[in-house]
Amino acid sequence: MPRLPVPPTPLRDEPSNRLGLDFAAEALRLPSLGFGIVDIHAHINGLEASALWEPIAHAYGVERTMSMSRLEDIPALRERFGSRLEFIAVPDWHSTDRREAHGAGYLGRLEGYRELGTRVAKFWNAPRVIEFGRDAGDPDLLALDGPVRREQIRLAEKLGMICMTHVADPDTWFATKYSDHSIYGRKREHHMRLRRVLDASTVPWIAAHMGGSPEDLAFLDTMLDAHPNLYLDTSATKWMVRELGRHSRDEIVGFLEKWRGRIMFGTDTVTTDEHLRDGAKSSEMALKATSRESAFDLYASRYWALRMMWEADGETVSPISDPDLAMVDPSRFGPLDSPVLRGLRLPPDLLRVLYRDAAIALFGD
Repeated sequence: MPRLPVPPTPLRDEPSNRLGLDFAAEALRLPSLGFGIVDIHAHINGLEASALWEPIAHAYGVERTMSMSRLEDIPALRERFGSRLEFIAVPDWHSTDRREAHGAGYLGRLEGYRELGTRVAKFWNAPRVIEFGRDAGDPDLLALDGPVRREQIRLAEKLGMICMTHVADPDTWFATKYSDHSIYGRKREHHMRLRRVLDASTVPWIAAHMGGSPEDLAFLDTMLDAHPNLYLDTSATKWMVRELGRHSRDEIVGFLEKWRGRIMFGTDTVTTDEHLRDGAKSSEMALKATSRESAFDLYASRYWALRMMWEADGETVSPISDPDLAMVDPSRFGPLDSPVLRGLRLPPDLLRVLYRDAAIALFGD
């Protein structure tokens, strides 16, 4: 069982490596699991960046990754990585016509992904999707239980695909970014839309990022109990470290034991070639790295933090800056500050279910 390191004083001003870790050496320090990890939630894009990413994932024990990659890039990624990468269907995020790309245009892309063997369809319904609708003159345009999404879901079901969704966002965002409830509604309203879809659906659903509520395990318990076709993944590293770390170990272990087989490991690792070089950036995500060295730390820090959280003993400071802390309480935190990372030292049999067996049971080997 690994021990978490004592944080240095002062912490480094590097958003993905505040502890000054050698992440390559840290991977070698991890104990052998005796099995490979399945990461069911990542965004692997860019041929250069993906070539940097894959050895990192392998070093941290990941043997299979399910990725929201561009439809057009799948042949090249598949040629390079073979069965180590599987794919999740997503809309064309590069399109400037959001209404078309996330609406009718997604129908054709779903069929294109399925023709290439994709088994999962993603429906991104974070509260920010309301902004897409507002820009098109209809805030509910892409509501998860609305007519546009229902048509897409029916097609995914017809194609034999499992559905994945991102519903809601951190409580910290509802207290700040989404504080205007007349626009964004309240968090549980977003989950009510998911409940209606689950009740009507004939296929399994994966609610990403612990169902959008790692803050409230009791609520997730009611969701899983009421909807046998619902599964959760543990992706979004900063969010999971911050919020799961607020629960006691007994609470986490008890929850995972009760819902054994319905909680699956994910990281939400995002790669893009823009991470490898400085210069003009097209998105907030692209700003997270400006060189091969910082991209290496960006990718490796996610695996390190999550494996340490699930497996290690003790506590330390997360190596990953978490701006949500400063967003909620700027008098106490700065933009580079990070939360405590607490080791949960899961029992080995439960760890294997989370890391591997639950995914294999749902998707097959």
